[in-house]
Amino acid sequence: MTHYYSKDLGDLESKPKQFDYVFNDTKFIFHSDLGVFSKDFVDYGSYALLKAYKPTSLEGEVLDMGSGYGVIGIIISKIHNKKTVMCEINPRSYELSLKNIEANKVNSEAYNSDLYEKVENRMFAQVVTNPPIRAGKKVVYAIYDGAYEHLLPGGELWVVIQKKQGAPSSMDHINELFGNCEIVERDHGYYILKAIKK
Repeated sequence: MTHYYSKDLGDLESKPKQFDYVFNDTKFIFHSDLGVFSKDFVDYGSYALLKAYKPTSLEGEVLDMGSGYGVIGIIISKIHNKKTVMCEINPRSYELSLKNIEANKVNSEAYNSDLYEKVENRMFAQVVTNPPIRAGKKVVYAIYDGAYEHLLPGGELWVVIQKKQGAPSSMDHINELFGNCEIVERDHGYYILKAIKK
């Protein structure tokens, strides 16, 4: 089976679908399809991150790394009135995120990008991620490493990860990088982590 974290979905068929989602009394429309992460509904990890997330007073854009079809970046943009940038390796997810930006009329831009390649020279106030655990630790840690490089001084990394899928070792790695890592919230086995670039 083709994995959703992939540059190439091969000849995987397309069965487009659309669903509504309400967050903070605001209605969103999401277009989805086969071959993308959480194709039928907004996954609990993304919801837990969005619920715990707080915008920063630091001037700058928010980067959603591994953005899928755009849930986190789009909701942050609309709810918190932030400019968001989304990077996603899966070409189908990327195309869907463009449709979802349009459908929800938000101030966001999206790139079909292998990690940070399309935003190489840009710096951000926050990086948020629901990392693709099934892509492996090397990819997940590359997201953390790249976040440190692409954050402005005082910028924040926000991560959602399940305890059973490596939250403690992720915390150790983030602590080594940033010199700090806070558990903002524990929610049904999900840890919401925050680190600040000093």
